[in-house]
Amino acid sequence: MSRPLRITFPGAFYHITARGNEGRQIFKDIRDREKFLSYLESAVQRYRASVHVYCLMRNHYHLLLETPVGNLPEIMHHINGAYTTYFNVKRQRSGHLLHGRYKAILVEKDQYAKELSRYIHLNPIRAKMVDTPEQYPWSSYRYFIGLRKAPEWLAIDFILSYFGDKVSPAQKGYRDFVNAMVGQKFKSPLEGVVSSTILGTEDFIESIRDRYLTNRQSDSNLPALRALLGRPSIQEIMDEVKLIFSQDRLLMRGVGLYLCQRYTGERLKEIGKHFGIGESGVSQASRRIAMRMSEDNNLRKDIAEVKEKLGLSRMKT
Repeated sequence: MSRPLRITFPGAFYHITARGNEGRQIFKDIRDREKFLSYLESAVQRYRASVHVYCLMRNHYHLLLETPVGNLPEIMHHINGAYTTYFNVKRQRSGHLLHGRYKAILVEKDQYAKELSRYIHLNPIRAKMVDTPEQYPWSSYRYFIGLRKAPEWLAIDFILSYFGDKVSPAQKGYRDFVNAMVGQKFKSPLEGVVSSTILGTEDFIESIRDRYLTNRQSDSNLPALRALLGRPSIQEIMDEVKLIFSQDRLLMRGVGLYLCQRYTGERLKEIGKHFGIGESGVSQASRRIAMRMSEDNNLRKDIAEVKEKLGLSRMKT
């Protein structure tokens, strides 16, 4: 399983999910669920996490979680690690409890927090475990509608603020908001996730790309980062280069090296490995093409055509 792209910064807001290994139950009794909630509480106390919404199902869980100090990996290591240790010790077992790595989707909270909270709170109904969301005891929904007093570690005020400035009207507004979709088919807000990583408007995605992704060379091999940056692979570049420069194999190779160095985000070592040369060879070949372009209008036009087909014309190098 490839390493997921993690985008972390102070104030980031996430939809988090983690599932049991091989679809197995991760919560088998009341004590398991209470223990997991205690780790959410300690994550708030120790790591300054802000837990807005939760729902504990049988074989997975959902969280809406905010990181005021940008420390998502530490928070999730604490929650999942501590719970796995507890679960294994209790049942005298060893090995992985959760399936792979947790999934963390960066969310534009002002745009999607309400919809995601409703989606999470309706999980038990979609699973046919209860008829109404307030019947399910292992989600944060009862706190949102005032049936129970929220624990100090649960941050319900942010989402409730969308439904009014006063507590009672906000609680009623939220209840009506969730109940409007009970028994109805509705589109999951997660269908709008881009590259399995970000949920937000185009402006939000562009701002995240510009502020946090453009210089992450160490993660350039991650498919999600490539997709978000619009960076083609070496093979994708060479496929387009061959269509235009197939009559001159030496020039085709040079143009390929030139474009790969500038636009794939790969290290020189990885590019060189593909072409069977060293890092200095990649740099030298790229410089030769750049110099030749300054004197050859036709070459410039041909390379511009390749860039246009690959969507690189407006891309920063």
